[in-house]
Amino acid sequence: MNSNSNLACDTCPVRESAACASLNDEERIKLSKIGRHKILKKGETLTAAGDENTVCATLVSGALKITSNDRDGTERILSLVHPAGFVGELFSPAVHHDVVALTESKLCVFSRPQYEEIIEGHPALALALLRRSADDLFDARSMMDLAGKRSADARVAGLIQAFARAASHSPCHSADTFDLPLTRGEMAGMLGLTIETISRKLGLLESDGLIKRQGARGIRISDHARLAELSD
Repeated sequence: MNSNSNLACDTCPVRESAACASLNDEERIKLSKIGRHKILKKGETLTAAGDENTVCATLVSGALKITSNDRDGTERILSLVHPAGFVGELFSPAVHHDVVALTESKLCVFSRPQYEEIIEGHPALALALLRRSADDLFDARSMMDLAGKRSADARVAGLIQAFARAASHSPCHSADTFDLPLTRGEMAGMLGLTIETISRKLGLLESDGLIKRQGARGIRISDHARLAELSD
């Protein structure tokens, strides 16, 4: 895990969408003094279950997964974190889940105790984090609900829709193009399917004209309406 320079809020690409958007310029400066950038390479861990809970972070670019492991060591992806997302278990002495980079990821990392002090003095930031936590909880439940759908077609279509919503900068419209944040194996594990089924269903979505695959991970949605209908 590499450390970079101090925060540069004026040029931050998630300045207007992260929880800290609720702060004024003076308050941002105060927050920036307790944080610094960190770069995680793909597969690197920010925090692991059982660690002393000392940091929290805002994701600037890249993608993260929050995971737990069963007794037999099988990984379960609980949720995904996209740019402007917040990670960290505030007001808890220990970490309960792993936070791992899916791709090279840039984060604004803060001392958890110091961040909590700022939250206590800035109700607008606390409210923004509460709203984001509610949205994240809804997204996580929606992801988990996909595995309960009867058909593999509906599961895969629903997951593609979820990725498109997460990749969009608009709360009203899903992205038309994006990169898959998960491998075929991770998608299979999340949906309770096999890797072969995931590959086959993606191929069918493409041959039916709903999506177009672009390279190893790129997806372009050609028909949002039909994809939504299939996922129901």
